[in-house]
Amino acid sequence: MDTILIILGFFFAFAGILGCFLPVIPGPPLSFIALLLVHFTKGADLSSSLLLTMAVLTIVVTVLDYVIPAWGTKKFGGTKYGTWGATIGLIIGFFLGPIGIIAGPFVGAVLGEMLGGSSGSKALRAGLGSFFGFLMGVGLKLVVSGIMLFYYFKYSLPVIKQLISSL
Repeated sequence: MDTILIILGFFFAFAGILGCFLPVIPGPPLSFIALLLVHFTKGADLSSSLLLTMAVLTIVVTVLDYVIPAWGTKKFGGTKYGTWGATIGLIIGFFLGPIGIIAGPFVGAVLGEMLGGSSGSKALRAGLGSFFGFLMGVGLKLVVSGIMLFYYFKYSLPVIKQLISSL
């Protein structure tokens, strides 16, 4: 059973890293599942405080990933129209695949600003803020998933060595 948990954990950890770049795959939650799978092996010694910390980080980063594009829009001079546009663009983008999720907040912020009466350059600036916010979200997800990947290997390697020595 430990072998199956380790193998599944590896696939979840790998998918978690991919999910940091591919918006349709929830990176940090998959990385967290990898840690949970290692936790349930016999030889792993993950503390409950580590798991709790990683669970909280996973939740925070997942929520921020949806909030940061709107924040970026506002930070780059966007109005509430651009912020709402970025949010609506993100939601619509979900239905258009990975490109839609990347481009949706940008296009939504630009269109929202233009509907709100902003000039083309101000609308474009708000769209760029949304895009930079998206990139910040990717970076945060990558850091958290990378930390969990480190712990996955830290705790799975002793289990793998134990499995090999028992053969």
